[in-house]
Amino acid sequence: MTIEDKTEDPTGGLTVEHLRCEYLVNPLGIDTAAPRLSWVLRSDRRAQVQSAYQIRVASTAQTLQQDEGDLWDTGQVSSDQSVHIIYAGKTLAAQARAFWKVRVWDGAGRPSAWSEPAFWSIGLPGRGDWTAEWVTDGLGDAGGQQDQRFPAAQLRRTFTVEGAIRRAVAYVSALGVYEFRLNGRRVGDHILAPEWTDYTKRVQYQTYDVTDLIGPGLNAAGAVLGDGWYAGRLGLAGPPYHKNTPKFGIYGHAPKFIAQIEVELADGRRLTVVTDGSWRITRRGPITSSDLFDGEHYDAQREMPGWDTPDYDDRAWEAARAMDWPALQLVAQPNEPIRVMRELKPVALTAPEPGVFVFDLGQNMVGWARLEFRAARGTTLTLRYGEALTPAGTLYTANLRDALQTDRFTFRGDGLEVFEPHFTYHGFRYVEVRGLPARPALEALVGRVFNSAAREVGQFACSSPLLNQLMSNILWTQRANLMGVPTDCPQRDERCGWLGDIQVFFQTACFNMDLAGFMTKFVRDIRDGQRDSGAYPHYAPAPYYCGTSSAGWADAGVIVPWRVYQNYGDTRMLAEHFASAKRWVEYVRAKNPDLIWRHARGNDHGDFGDFGDWLNADTLVLEDWPKTGGEVPKAVYSTAFFAHSTELLSRMAAVVGLQEEARLYAQLAVDIKAAFNREFVSADGTMVGNTQAGYALALHFDLLPAAQREAAVRKMVAEIARYGGHMSTGIQSTLRLMLELTRAGQNDLAYQLINLRTMPSWGYSIDQGATTIWERWDGFVDGRGFQNPAMNSLNHYALGAVGEWVWRQVAGINPDESRPGFKHILIHPRPGGGVTWAKAEHDSIHGPISIHWQVTDDGFQLEVSIPANTTASVYLPARDAGAVTVDGQPIADAPGVQVLHLEPDAAVVTVGSGRYIFRSQGAFQCN
Repeated sequence: MTIEDKTEDPTGGLTVEHLRCEYLVNPLGIDTAAPRLSWVLRSDRRAQVQSAYQIRVASTAQTLQQDEGDLWDTGQVSSDQSVHIIYAGKTLAAQARAFWKVRVWDGAGRPSAWSEPAFWSIGLPGRGDWTAEWVTDGLGDAGGQQDQRFPAAQLRRTFTVEGAIRRAVAYVSALGVYEFRLNGRRVGDHILAPEWTDYTKRVQYQTYDVTDLIGPGLNAAGAVLGDGWYAGRLGLAGPPYHKNTPKFGIYGHAPKFIAQIEVELADGRRLTVVTDGSWRITRRGPITSSDLFDGEHYDAQREMPGWDTPDYDDRAWEAARAMDWPALQLVAQPNEPIRVMRELKPVALTAPEPGVFVFDLGQNMVGWARLEFRAARGTTLTLRYGEALTPAGTLYTANLRDALQTDRFTFRGDGLEVFEPHFTYHGFRYVEVRGLPARPALEALVGRVFNSAAREVGQFACSSPLLNQLMSNILWTQRANLMGVPTDCPQRDERCGWLGDIQVFFQTACFNMDLAGFMTKFVRDIRDGQRDSGAYPHYAPAPYYCGTSSAGWADAGVIVPWRVYQNYGDTRMLAEHFASAKRWVEYVRAKNPDLIWRHARGNDHGDFGDFGDWLNADTLVLEDWPKTGGEVPKAVYSTAFFAHSTELLSRMAAVVGLQEEARLYAQLAVDIKAAFNREFVSADGTMVGNTQAGYALALHFDLLPAAQREAAVRKMVAEIARYGGHMSTGIQSTLRLMLELTRAGQNDLAYQLINLRTMPSWGYSIDQGATTIWERWDGFVDGRGFQNPAMNSLNHYALGAVGEWVWRQVAGINPDESRPGFKHILIHPRPGGGVTWAKAEHDSIHGPISIHWQVTDDGFQLEVSIPANTTASVYLPARDAGAVTVDGQPIADAPGVQVLHLEPDAAVVTVGSGRYIFRSQGAFQCN
């Protein structure tokens, strides 16, 4: 009996798993009263669908366990929707909890078992829900912090709990970064909370269940505050990039803190503990300075044992100063926090100079080092961090520019001591240690890797070691640059949420990680950075001095939320964001009434940054390499993005039900394309500039008439040949060139490009030992050395956008744009380039999609698994459907498999959920 024949299971074989509320598992303290609920269905059977669901939501776990939904019981709802079900039960007040479970019915009307219970809680969504005050000592506020650093502030207070505790929850935030403590123990594992936002508009708060950290009697609450993004250095916002601005404290100077602890006693009484003028504060603690870019200085001689416990004598501390609420919103954090995700042990230890020890972690990473050692009291060690070594084996730090990336630790001298920073982060592979009295053991240091804790949902492997290393480099680069915002680089004095980089890298990022919650926060950051004119900034959050309106960067304000919708089916985000995206398109149109984007491009109106196709081949510093001809003219480039954003705006309007605006912007997109062709495309298909990038963008954004596409492909291929079989593209066009080569039937050429090992190529950096993606193709050239250190990050994901091509063409997993959220999946692997097999899995919002293909002696085999409640179109390399079998059966006889049509090189079939093994007979070429 086959799996498909089993009928004795009364549940139909469906189970309901991975319950999420607003993309998060059991979130504490959300702000929305109508959250969206989602789940994943699993089944061993084929073609399993959900025909109906029932959700029960209760006010207590016990009530739910008794099968009562006193807050909401949907009853049996006929629907195949398993994501984004909007809660429509009783109104939930601040601090309310909701416990929920789901069951579903399959296509035959058989109910599943109930899921395991899940929960969510409401935070403090309104200003009136907060009774706490913001507190500070005001140090530095009076005259501005300017170039002066201050020690970290420590705060504390005691409070008494009279009775047994049923539940305790803390709501905490800061202007700055914080660690919160109760009774000598750290609360939570968040790093650099509350993360970077535009502090002129909003700051996030975090919610912690602290029931187990508080007890009857006297308790103590404490906090340590670092400058963070609020009061410390902030990338390109200050000098030397903007004169007449302070080096520190772009948003403010003295960090501020707020906390509200809600305690529910067993007898029903409630106690609220808040920050106010009764708290005590000091700057005499061990963290003598901390900065995100420059590092942390910690003097263990200044430690105050027990400072965060009830019995500590704080009479020498000062009274904290309560302040008026700042003019900003305090909002719940919608994204996963920054957490330590893994540790790396050193692979080597060298001593390039006397008393200088260099640990090699073997991988370019982001976080900090933890060191254990014994030394005499007052001994100070210095840790410096870098991505590479000089030929002499010393630390290469020139590419850090003005970032110091240096930690210092002074020993107490009372035995084995452990140093680990609190309020900084570094991008590095190598750690240089100075000041130790003896050579350390290799195991004395570990690298603590941290990033925004978005779940990793992609796995890829194939027969090509080069592609495997490339995909590893891409993933490590992504990890390194998810720090509450998607940064460009993690090491130098920049680390900004550059919109152009995430715009082109976005789909690769979503294949690798579940970024729904992360992007919920970041799309809000983009909106917060939009100027009154409608112009979007270069990066977000956008400090006062950030430029605007650079094509491809500002267009992320349209492209990114649309891609979120494509990957996760998030219509709420589109509805919330549509007006903002419309203002951007109208801004560009108003500045360019002839629909050719010539004006209001970055530098054109006084801001830095008419970037164009950034880091194109004209920027390479190589002998015998053309210095011109690679860069697409900026008017061509910018108008292409104008057309694309306008077309996406039209689609956005259609999704959210704005049909008239959908029609108007669809027509505007047509008009922009017509203007583009009149201005830039000649009768024989030659485009102004005649660049690889220009053709790639025009093809990818569908700007050309059908009759001109073939000519554009031919000319693009000819330009690749003119560059000796290499790309001349920049970060905005490289991925699009690869995708359009495959789309145009030039997949062999795409494989040739990705397999190159000569400059410029991904393989060249890998052969130089790269473990992350470089900012520039020629970041290091054998015989020449490093590129200009003014811009030479070795951990920069933009050129890693090619991961999307690998996922789509080598792995063969593609979203269907007409049915977002992977509700329908396109499986279309395209073997080539000597790759003989590939395995991949992507855990989509509807469940895991897996694929394993291999070229066999007699043809091609494809094993694919499709999640329950979804369908897929599968493209099989075959010229005749009769040459294809499914699980050993002729495809015409296979249940649940329908042949859709034949293409020149593929038979296309549609399948429901389940596992299938397809075989195509006949000779097959993968070279």
